[in-house]
Amino acid sequence: MCEGGAVNQDWEDRVTAAWASFDDYPQERAHEFRALIDALVAELPDDSPLGPFERACAWDSTGHSDKAVPLYREALARGLTGYKGRRARIQLSSSLRNVGQPEEGVKLLTPELNGPSDELDDAVRAALALCLSSLGRDREGLALVLGALAPHLPRYQRSMANYARALVDTEA
Repeated sequence: MCEGGAVNQDWEDRVTAAWASFDDYPQERAHEFRALIDALVAELPDDSPLGPFERACAWDSTGHSDKAVPLYREALARGLTGYKGRRARIQLSSSLRNVGQPEEGVKLLTPELNGPSDELDDAVRAALALCLSSLGRDREGLALVLGALAPHLPRYQRSMANYARALVDTEA
């Protein structure tokens, strides 16, 4: 069982292998990569949230945020949850920013800052920072990025975390 729909490990492995081959498809062959993903999606039940999610990822990764946005929305509406649901929200917010709707990306990702923590936390902050920057809220975006970076530094973690907070502290 995978998040959002029943699939077997063989299917998951083949999707992983397809994505591992992504760099083998230059832009002029992007349609071939999307066809590969479409063939895998065709094996899923019609109502699976994984189908629109994988298709959205393929469109997005080949430079078509406009085609990815409705597919991410469909995947989430069909109940994509867990890790892939979080990925869908991150990627949807980035695509929304790319199509000129960064405010919607901010609304989508802001709740993720208080959600369960996982390895996608920094990606949430990075995508949210880009959306904020597109809205002219650069200080808030920089604060998020510095806050995400601070724990990874070999030194200066406390200083960078304090600087991040000071960027948005209205009492400073």
